[in-house]
Amino acid sequence: MEMKNNRVAFEEFDGDVEKLMGYKKITGHLVFDVKLGENFKRKARYCADGHKTEAPAALTYSTVVSRDSVRILLMIAALNGLDLQCADIQNAFLTAPAIEKCYLVAGPEFGEEEGKVFIVRRALYGLKSSSAAFRSHLAETLKDLGFSSSTADPDVWMQAAVKPDGEEYYKYILCYVNDILCMSMKAKEVMEGIGRVFKFKKGKIEPPESYLGARLRKKTLDGHNMWMVSSYDYVVAAVKNVKETLKDSPKWKMPKNAPTPMTSAYKPEMDGSSKLGREDHTYFQELIGILQWATEIGRVDILLEVSLLSQYQAAPREGHMEQALRIFAFLDTFPKLTLYYDWRTPNVDYSKLRSSREDFEAYYQDATEEMPRNTPKPRGRSVGSTAWVDASHGANKKTRKSHTGYINFLNRAPILWHSKRQNTVEASTFGSEFIALKSCSEAIRHLRFKLRMFGIPLEEGPSHVFCDNKSVVTNSTMVESTLNKKHNLIAYHYTRWNVAAGVVDVSWIAGMLNLTDAFTKQLTLERRRQLFGEWTY
Repeated sequence: MEMKNNRVAFEEFDGDVEKLMGYKKITGHLVFDVKLGENFKRKARYCADGHKTEAPAALTYSTVVSRDSVRILLMIAALNGLDLQCADIQNAFLTAPAIEKCYLVAGPEFGEEEGKVFIVRRALYGLKSSSAAFRSHLAETLKDLGFSSSTADPDVWMQAAVKPDGEEYYKYILCYVNDILCMSMKAKEVMEGIGRVFKFKKGKIEPPESYLGARLRKKTLDGHNMWMVSSYDYVVAAVKNVKETLKDSPKWKMPKNAPTPMTSAYKPEMDGSSKLGREDHTYFQELIGILQWATEIGRVDILLEVSLLSQYQAAPREGHMEQALRIFAFLDTFPKLTLYYDWRTPNVDYSKLRSSREDFEAYYQDATEEMPRNTPKPRGRSVGSTAWVDASHGANKKTRKSHTGYINFLNRAPILWHSKRQNTVEASTFGSEFIALKSCSEAIRHLRFKLRMFGIPLEEGPSHVFCDNKSVVTNSTMVESTLNKKHNLIAYHYTRWNVAAGVVDVSWIAGMLNLTDAFTKQLTLERRRQLFGEWTY
């Protein structure tokens, strides 16, 4: 079946191959693999040996929609009452004309046509230029349908529209290679327009049940419709795959029960066990890759532990492998975790939060939030953003580097989550918290830019940030508070400049209420349940 589908990519050549001026000879092979992003679906694919050819970088660059763009627009779709429809383009690359000039001599996988010379006319899988060729072909189709690519994310396509009641909004199309997701009042009509150019798998256009490996469902919570994202199917398939791989292993076993992702007293940097052999080293990297994707599609409760183990992929030890398998055991124990893209206003009384912008304006007179060029006209209902940030000072026992964690919400929908070791060694908790606040402020600026370029109205005023370090909050809200630790000057002035510009406003919150405590510290089961119970289901 795979070779039958690929036959459209080739044109038989009966002449002298020496006369194929400008063409390069390539070879190909069949690949049998498992697709991690599609619940470990087994797949066969005929691919060109593109690794043996050279192609300009400009012909090989291609993009896909970012995960935070998907999260933003899932919330916006529910907020504005838009319908969602999706489809998967069949044999996507083979629909686009080839950019590179290549030919090959058919091998035994071509059956009766073995030995024939074929010119490659379509963007054959494996060629370095094929992804870019398909994206360009799809882009031309979307342009013909009246959509334009967003500057903030070139794989988010927009078109201004009006609802029957006169309310203005944007239609959106999200492209992750051949996975197409449309958000519109009449999304099926838009998808049918794309379907006139491309063939969809099984001819199906339907509401999304999964996207990028995550399960999508439209749910009603407290009388409000919203989209929910769950990694349940992916997690179950991943755990099953690991169990099958290890069932005959004399050395590695997955624990039977794990109440937390990592042993509470375990510190990866202090592990002195033996280094893994070559095969185990490769398998450890595979496990980390699976876990990293799980965090991307919603398993935020293992974000810290995966971040800690990811630092040792170059030279993992046996103890690191044991803890990676414990994370899978934790997922096996608790396979369900759901994120709701809730468009309702969060339960925060912003009227009690004191704005510091006017106090800082006299000292940062040039501080204004830079508006991007060619911003589309805002349409639809407005949104507000809120963030929590935390740092664990000197968390790494060997290097004494601290750990940053933050999460950004749009209304009640989680959009960005982050847990990563800091690059510098900070002498105090104050320093590490200010570095974390700077990173969070950068993420907020990124988010606000993306919202504007998607044509989404922002509520007036800054994005609110909650931090549990009073000294940091004081330095960010009181203009008369001076900095005595000069090596923190960049983070200090960057944060205060953003306050003066009206980008962020920083408020104190008790440490026990800081949602990002779980992104910087290894916690007990009870504490984890308390924090994640505030915003996951």
